[in-house]
Amino acid sequence: MIDLSEDMRNEVASREDYQAEVEAERIAEALVFASSQPVSEGFIADRLPRHFNVRAIMLRLKEQYAPRGVNLVQVDDAWAFRTSADLSFIIRRDENEVKKLSRAALEVLAIIAYHQPVTRAEIEDIRGVQTSRGTLDVLMEAGWVRFRGRRRTPGRPVTLGTTRDFLDHFGLEEIRDLPGLEELKGAGLLSGRIPANFNVPSPLMSDELAEDEDPITQLDLEELGLLTPGGASQD
Repeated sequence: MIDLSEDMRNEVASREDYQAEVEAERIAEALVFASSQPVSEGFIADRLPRHFNVRAIMLRLKEQYAPRGVNLVQVDDAWAFRTSADLSFIIRRDENEVKKLSRAALEVLAIIAYHQPVTRAEIEDIRGVQTSRGTLDVLMEAGWVRFRGRRRTPGRPVTLGTTRDFLDHFGLEEIRDLPGLEELKGAGLLSGRIPANFNVPSPLMSDELAEDEDPITQLDLEELGLLTPGGASQD
């Protein structure tokens, strides 16, 4: 029997750990590459052969892909491969472009992004005009807006928020990456005649409900027209 010294055993163990780490990176890379949607870190962790620090693995891969034509980008707690920003003009995606949003839809999307969780009545109060169901339908069909819950107030209005697809489409890692007041002014998106007390709120982006929200039930989904009676999803 060969009696390995402690140094040799440590070297073998270190080599095995390194190989396992490399294999974990390969698995994570393959999972993200094979998916058309951002892949969550939890999804990746569940498919690795043993416990690894998934965030550390993804950050290493992100660094490796940084100088390439395809980048690994973070979207909230998920990851996706995307064309490098400086090469995106080369890629033609005319057939997949979302229909240009109306001014009303852009205003509603901005209000939801910055004020979420927000109700339809609150959106109308901020805009000063009524919001048509068609405007919200456009944003939901694009996959950028979702129903979050129901507010614990009379009438229990539905609350709205943005989605992971919203972050992905606009190149944001998290909702806090939305431009602030000074950035909006610098980009010329706000005129110089804004009220002295005007401010840009810090949005909340979390799957966890706020203290004044209740979860949406199956009955709620049926009332909203998202499920047919009995639980079958509408096409």
